Amino acid sequence: MAQESINQNQNSTSELVVRREKLNALYESGNNPFEITKYDVTHESVDAIKLFEEKESTLAEGEVITVRVAGRLVSRRIMGKASFAHLLDGAGRIQLYIARDGIGEESYAAFKKWDVGDIVGIEGHLFRTRTGEISIHATSATLLAKSLLPLPEKFHGLTNLEQRYRQRYVDLIVNPEVKDTFVKRSRILSLIRSFLDSKGYLEVDTPILLPIEIGASARSFKTHHNTLDIPMYLRIETELYLKRLIVGGMNKVYEVGRIFRNEGMDQKHNPEFTTIELYEAFTDYYGMMDLVEELYSMLAREVCGDTKITYQGIEIDLGKWERLTMVEAVKKYAGVDYHDWKSDEEAREAAKALHVEVPADASCGTVLIEIFDAYVEDKLIQPTFIYDYPVENSPLAKRKPTDPRFTERFEYFINCTEYGNAFSELNDPVDQRERFENQVAKKRAEDPETTAEVDYDYVTALEYGMPPTGGLGFGIDRLVMLLTDSASIRDVLLFPTMKPEA
Repeated sequence: MAQESINQNQNSTSELVVRREKLNALYESGNNPFEITKYDVTHESVDAIKLFEEKESTLAEGEVITVRVAGRLVSRRIMGKASFAHLLDGAGRIQLYIARDGIGEESYAAFKKWDVGDIVGIEGHLFRTRTGEISIHATSATLLAKSLLPLPEKFHGLTNLEQRYRQRYVDLIVNPEVKDTFVKRSRILSLIRSFLDSKGYLEVDTPILLPIEIGASARSFKTHHNTLDIPMYLRIETELYLKRLIVGGMNKVYEVGRIFRNEGMDQKHNPEFTTIELYEAFTDYYGMMDLVEELYSMLAREVCGDTKITYQGIEIDLGKWERLTMVEAVKKYAGVDYHDWKSDEEAREAAKALHVEVPADASCGTVLIEIFDAYVEDKLIQPTFIYDYPVENSPLAKRKPTDPRFTERFEYFINCTEYGNAFSELNDPVDQRERFENQVAKKRAEDPETTAEVDYDYVTALEYGMPPTGGLGFGIDRLVMLLTDSASIRDVLLFPTMKPEA
């Protein structure tokens, strides 16, 4: 008895030669293994198994349930006149019983030359073997596509992480559980869309290719439009175009947007990633806090079954959120109070006492931010809103009427990681122009070669009048990591950016 399963060596030259010889033999016999354009499938494997379990006890003598399935051959056990095999499809796997008496002598001889990895179509009736496994007794077997490369060894799968990311198509075949993460990702997006749609938000699309590089701190990818003969830039956010729509009277809008930033890569960052940004007229950042709490609680229940989830061994309750101003958070975790500082110099002295490095000309707001980064962020394990950010690092947020040194902005943190950002949006065009110009001037001072510009068209839009607006942006990839207990962003991207192989 010959045993063949997913135990091929990817680097086996002899295996590659054998498969191509089989392909040539098929061509020579007039059997092109790639010419079939359609195969009528009646059931996926899981559905077929479920159907038989439901009907088995009521089947009359001689009555059978006939199915047609298609997928990849992932194991074979040749036993003379009859063989067992397993077929993997989009839903799962099912055992096949293929016998010479069932499919005919010629077809059975052809089947014995098939390889693990081949795409096949099987028609037959369901039955339960003596060992209790629901299987298909084949009455016909069709080769739908020939596999010319062997799959990785069965018992080790595709374990090299980098290779799994580079060849996700192989990863999905030999590690079927990987698919569950991407099924959940799709469901998460669907749930978010449904949630926002139910609240009256309208999904829209805004440009990905932009005519200017805006002055934000993120670095853009640059390209060139041949017909217009102008440089163009891949967007680093969707914010400014969405807020143009608020000006135009579309009071609740959101976009699931692909974003591109020419920056570093690590477990939480990929050069292209997916965000959702949403804007609602006549609300503020408190309204956005309420929306985040409701959304994340719903997602945890629907995707994980409970608001209490486990991420990398840490229990996190997405049903309970703390709210702290940045001043309160720094006082709580670093023991210093922003309101005690009488001058920028006193603030810098406080930073020095805490061994926090700040620029020589740092303002109180800048010092507060640096101390927060050094002492607070790594303490925020349970869901926490940090709000009222210094104006120094919030060029698009509205100043607090009661204290213009701060803005109505929040970020929210889970497991020591920032997951989203929200503002009461700045709608004063004079203030916005000044902040944009200062931002671009600073960027040009740091990098004289920069092509950053002020988006004056956006300022013009504000001059027509934008209502008080709450805005929120959050990354889909980090959210999927959280809800699927994935350690790296590459685990939740089907095709993450990779350095080309030598």
